[in-house]
Amino acid sequence: MFASLRVRNYRLFFTGQVISNIGTWMQRIAQDWLVFTLSGNNPIALGIAVALQFTPTLFLSLWAGVLADRVDKRRLLTWIQVAACSQAAILGVLDITGLVALWQVYVLCFTLGITASLEVPTRQSFVAEMVGRDQIANAVALNSSIFNMARIVGPAIAGFAITWIGTGWLFIANALSTVAVITGLVLMNPDKLFRVAAVPREKGQLAEGLRYVRRRSDLMTVMVLVLFVSTFGITYFSSLPIVAANVFHTAADGYGLLSTLVAVGTFTGAVMSARRGTKGRPRVRLLLVSAFFLGVFELITAFMPTYLTFGLGLIPLGFATMTFLNTANALVQTSVSPEMRGRVMGLYVLVLIGGNPIGGPMVGWMADQFGGRSPFYIGGAVSAVAAVVCAVVLIRRGGVSWPVKRGLGLRVLKRAKV
Repeated sequence: MFASLRVRNYRLFFTGQVISNIGTWMQRIAQDWLVFTLSGNNPIALGIAVALQFTPTLFLSLWAGVLADRVDKRRLLTWIQVAACSQAAILGVLDITGLVALWQVYVLCFTLGITASLEVPTRQSFVAEMVGRDQIANAVALNSSIFNMARIVGPAIAGFAITWIGTGWLFIANALSTVAVITGLVLMNPDKLFRVAAVPREKGQLAEGLRYVRRRSDLMTVMVLVLFVSTFGITYFSSLPIVAANVFHTAADGYGLLSTLVAVGTFTGAVMSARRGTKGRPRVRLLLVSAFFLGVFELITAFMPTYLTFGLGLIPLGFATMTFLNTANALVQTSVSPEMRGRVMGLYVLVLIGGNPIGGPMVGWMADQFGGRSPFYIGGAVSAVAAVVCAVVLIRRGGVSWPVKRGLGLRVLKRAKV
């Protein structure tokens, strides 16, 4: 399960991420609650903040992938982390001094989105350089495990800390936690990286990456499914403060507990993915199944009557979500040519995060018009249907094998395994 941690460079990265991700999730909870408070518990304001944070991805993630193929990824990541540290510190100072206003949070959400649109494709493609191709799936899953461990610890701390010390000090804590990532990157041994020769600057490199994906039916399936699930299904993360405050009438600690319960499921899913990551490349079949059950669990959770049952329903939902995301990421990373990895990951990040400028306001609007539960049952239905449609298309094209009933037994279609 921990095979990739034998690599020193990855251990340094992993350690920094453990610390930084806790700070990131503390900031995420604090930021959502700050927006919700400054706007007078307005769901639409929260949707606007989400949209501003993810809009830059629409315009920059593809070019960030091109940039990642051209330059030293370790140095680029270092400067990106410095920028993220500065943004968190500014927001913390504004909040602590009482000068913070909603428009300032909006501006910082937008600048944070610019930083993230550059950081995510670079970080995703840098994983392969740290551990090599054979350990990519395991390293991707371990990254997710620490991300989701932080989702357990961070919201739990934030939910209670907000009621004790306010949101401002959580932004400062996140700024300090980012120093751990910067330190790990600086201490790495560049000679031990599994580097691919930098792609020389040429015209048409972005279009070349898009054509590469278009010719691959397996990659196209991943991209289309991730687009629908992330835009409509996984937006439930943004719905949690709305459900906590407007449906179950709890305070920040209630929101923090719901986020923690989601994280219990996602952490478990990430650990299981790490175990699978030592057994070779994942299959598209697992991607389709996990997307379908993500939708089913989201639908079930939407109709849970009490705060307790709703929270418990978030655990299997989180498990299915992380299985889906890890499988999609590992499929993309392990199936692309090394010289194309940055550009393909840029497109992957675009479809993963790029729908949030639509999904964020949509969640706020649906919650305002149809109630706080509506994003769950609508998003669940869309995710389940998208998984079924993608499965049908792939089966008809012979791109995936699937068990089919015949009499009392099962027959496996002898198709090309993807």
